[in-house]
Amino acid sequence: MTEAPETIVDDVRASRAMGYVLLATLLARAPSRDILEGVAGLKGDLTAFGESVAAVGKAAALTTPPDAEREFNRLFIGVERGELVPYASYYRSGFLQDRALLQVRAAMTRLGIERAPEVTEPEDHVAALLEIMGGLIDGSLIGPVPEQDQKNFFDEHLAPWTPRFFDDLRDAASSRLYHPVGILGRQFMEIESIAFAIGETEFTQAGRAHRRNGS
Repeated sequence: MTEAPETIVDDVRASRAMGYVLLATLLARAPSRDILEGVAGLKGDLTAFGESVAAVGKAAALTTPPDAEREFNRLFIGVERGELVPYASYYRSGFLQDRALLQVRAAMTRLGIERAPEVTEPEDHVAALLEIMGGLIDGSLIGPVPEQDQKNFFDEHLAPWTPRFFDDLRDAASSRLYHPVGILGRQFMEIESIAFAIGETEFTQAGRAHRRNGS
């Protein structure tokens, strides 16, 4: 029995949202044992993206929680600061809490998204933006959101700087677990750019044809 087109689109949408949640989870804080064990179960497939997913899973399987915490601290915290500064403001202007942060806050207000009271990081942290994007796609944050609003948020707050961030994460001296995360993140941003450029339905149909052709 052939799946209904709406079901296929829903499945793709859920997978895309999960990609954002995975990256956000790994970038928000040092992964716990439970998170590492969950990520270690990722297998991927024979596509380039699937191989990157599998590489993240393999790296997680080889990483202990203390090692993950040390690596996370070297990358993002440090004594004065880490090797990377994971904020949109810094990547877009060289300064913290700059215009990009104000733009994110304005977008959140327009969409009706409130910052959780326990969160201390500025809203332009890469993990926060990835989490918001995942919630906009699967509707878990504020309910169903028009695709154009999703595209606007991606184009304005993720596309301009996250590819460079993920390249830097891949190449950072301390990156072991986070080396394949950087590769995966860069590929995922490229895929999402295509998805938003051609539209979700067309993207889903192209992906199905790609799998049927075995390429």
